[in-house]
Amino acid sequence: MTRSSSPRAIVVGGSLGGLLAATTLRAAGWSVDVFERSPSALDSRGGGIVLQPDVLDAFRFAGVAHGSALGVRSGDRIYLDAADRVVHRSFMPQTQTSWNMLYGAMRSALPSGTVHAGERLVSFREAVGTVTALFESGRLETGDLLVGADGARSAVRGQLLPGHAPRYAGYVAWRGLVPEKEVATSVANRLGQAFVFQQGPDHLLLEYLVPGEDGATAEGARRRNWVWYRPLDRESLARLLTARDGSVHALALPPGLAKDGDVAALRRDALALLSPSLRALVLATEAPFVQAIVDLSVPRMRFGATVLIGDAAFVPRPHTAGSTAKAAANALSLAQALRVGAQGPAEDRLARWEAQQLALGRSMSAAGIGMGNRIMGLDR
Repeated sequence: MTRSSSPRAIVVGGSLGGLLAATTLRAAGWSVDVFERSPSALDSRGGGIVLQPDVLDAFRFAGVAHGSALGVRSGDRIYLDAADRVVHRSFMPQTQTSWNMLYGAMRSALPSGTVHAGERLVSFREAVGTVTALFESGRLETGDLLVGADGARSAVRGQLLPGHAPRYAGYVAWRGLVPEKEVATSVANRLGQAFVFQQGPDHLLLEYLVPGEDGATAEGARRRNWVWYRPLDRESLARLLTARDGSVHALALPPGLAKDGDVAALRRDALALLSPSLRALVLATEAPFVQAIVDLSVPRMRFGATVLIGDAAFVPRPHTAGSTAKAAANALSLAQALRVGAQGPAEDRLARWEAQQLALGRSMSAAGIGMGNRIMGLDR
């Protein structure tokens, strides 16, 4: 243990997984610092998120305040055909939130100075029960635990498990957010408060309401979030992930970076394939963004004083609606296992944590692969 009055965790990665680890470990009695490679504030990446109980459990444990509403409720799930007719309806109530709402709530819960931006991990090493991380800036940080929460392209995993990298699944997800006030009344009336789908032979679009950019959940201040899964070969993927400024991206293009020609092709496809209401949302999106759908599973999540959580360990396909929930379950159970004053050897508690979270990751990954391959016709 380090010489501070409480054990110290170094969290690598300042997105949702890293903040979930930071808030829950602090509640468990740890001192925590978060190191994020991006030099600027993270904003709105990922768009809409289906709110799962694991996230609420982590927020309760950590005492993260979030007001009365963390999202927008939906009741029915409806499927539209290409003519905008409802061909199937079922009652499946749930809540949809947004990346920026969860991120903002957790950032507000952390003391100023907890998150350090512009710190890219270079390497780390363990010695005598501690772990020391070296950052590109020359900064050295030593703690009792290093948490790799740095996503699918994890630098922590790269050092621990070289060769374990995300594998492209053969399709992409185009995404967009449209302010509710910019949606035509006829479109809003057709979509309503439902969670909406349109399924084609090798594509699927889904749409739902999420809070506004500022977290507003009142009618008229929300946003409509859409996700459209489309097949794409590897060669075309490389071209698609080359941004308008010539930069090459590994897994996703943030809003505003897609080339004009690619956005134009997306809109042409929307005119040809989508129902009128869903087509209108795609056409109204100012800056659609895109992510490659990938699979990633690790054989281990614990390596001495270093652990992997969230997408640094398992990347489930988004059809599970479980990526953020899995990160929350990883972080919360880790904090509970390492709670200051907990009974029993820490080694045993961590072994149980790893076994449970590996099982969760494997199950969710397998479910996502099965769903995705059926949706996209890849199992034929």
